Amino acid sequence: MNTILHITQRQQWEQAKNIGTYRGDTLDTEGFIHCSKATQVVKVANRFFLNQKELVLLFIKADTVKPEIRYEGIEEYELFPHIYGELNIDSVYKVIDFEVGEDGLFELSQEVVDLE
Repeated sequence: MNTILHITQRQQWEQAKNIGTYRGDTLDTEGFIHCSKATQVVKVANRFFLNQKELVLLFIKADTVKPEIRYEGIEEYELFPHIYGELNIDSVYKVIDFEVGEDGLFELSQEVVDLE
């Protein structure tokens, strides 16, 4: 199974479940929903989500996402998955709490390590 990951606020995810689709923070402003591969998610979290609470990590089955997924370079050597449209929530097969460790940085949970 090809899994991609997305970090979001718990409240946003709960709202999406009620609506049936998820838009994230960037679909309207950037045209896509930012996602990561398992090897990228901690770096992304520590760069963009420090000091945020009530975060969850969405495990997305890429093969069942209805909008187009493009792997694009934000940095020259690394491609990140971007979802170009509203995410159908039935493609999300697992949601876990995503919290910082004792040192204030995010850490890989065993569920993410198992994806690598």
